[in-house]
Amino acid sequence: MSPICKHVDALTGYTPGEQPRFDGMVKLNTNENPYPPSPGVQDALKAFDWEKLRLYPDPVCNKVRALIAEQNGCTADQVFVGNGSDEILALFTRAFVEVGGSIGYFDPTYSLYSVLAAIRDATVKPFPLNDDFTCSTPPADYADAFIWTNPNAPTSLMADPEMIAEFAKSFKGVLLIDEAYADFAPANCMAVATAAENTNTLVMRTLSKSYSLAGMRFGYCVGPKPLIDALYKIKDSYNMDALAQVIGYAALADQAHMKRNAEAIIATRVNLAAALTARGWQVLPSASNFLFAKPPVEAATLFAALRERHIFVRYFPAPKTKDYLRITIGTPAEVEKLLAVLADYNA
Repeated sequence: MSPICKHVDALTGYTPGEQPRFDGMVKLNTNENPYPPSPGVQDALKAFDWEKLRLYPDPVCNKVRALIAEQNGCTADQVFVGNGSDEILALFTRAFVEVGGSIGYFDPTYSLYSVLAAIRDATVKPFPLNDDFTCSTPPADYADAFIWTNPNAPTSLMADPEMIAEFAKSFKGVLLIDEAYADFAPANCMAVATAAENTNTLVMRTLSKSYSLAGMRFGYCVGPKPLIDALYKIKDSYNMDALAQVIGYAALADQAHMKRNAEAIIATRVNLAAALTARGWQVLPSASNFLFAKPPVEAATLFAALRERHIFVRYFPAPKTKDYLRITIGTPAEVEKLLAVLADYNA
């Protein structure tokens, strides 16, 4: 008999995006920010007293929670800080879904959700997107918990926050709104999480995308105190190390830098979408830092050809997504290189 739990033995683990290492490559496959983080991050690192590493960090991130609360119009006890948004997602499945319960999410969306559900031995309940990748509202009793990614990945589309707010009011379980790409969108759902009447909804953010900190794990969520308290009950003792707390605070404190970078990415996104559309691509209207687009040639073949040229985009071979490529928005120079190479393949 195997010593591994049956449901763990049976599951297929999450596969992260490829992390290639080639000189001169164009890496547009994992939705990283093409610009560096705030100069305040470098200043914070230089000023950090390395001798403090002998001490345990603040186990509940009081300083950075206070800043997040100030920025989002709530109290610090409505904020949870996690080792990347992936830790928050894992804790969410443990805190709000009984073993053998059910977890809902849209299909297609971030593929980690189904893995986390399987780890929990929960029933997965993917709710299909419409043929045009827009979403309809799930039933109020669809699952014990639901993860709504907005804007969605890999499709790049944003649902109306009012639509999500209405679902939150009627949903009988706990709702997590994953807003990894919110800073590239025209609206967000933070008001849902901070509403006085909210009892069942969390809004989650990450510093990986708009704050250019994918190399440092930092995520947070905002919501009603009882849900936040539940997450703190089950987290690791010191889930956020001292450096992550210092760097995260410095990045969050420089909103102007983040917004300038986000605006630059949005401008490049608009230009790339127009250029691809002019070449015959079908480009979905993006509210994120990437495009989800159908090329005029076979997507799988083009993906492989680009890869041979050390231009990396993302391809999802599932039936609903196999005709599309997901392209992270890079610098204008990277986008120009992509377009030049695409011309060689009539794309």
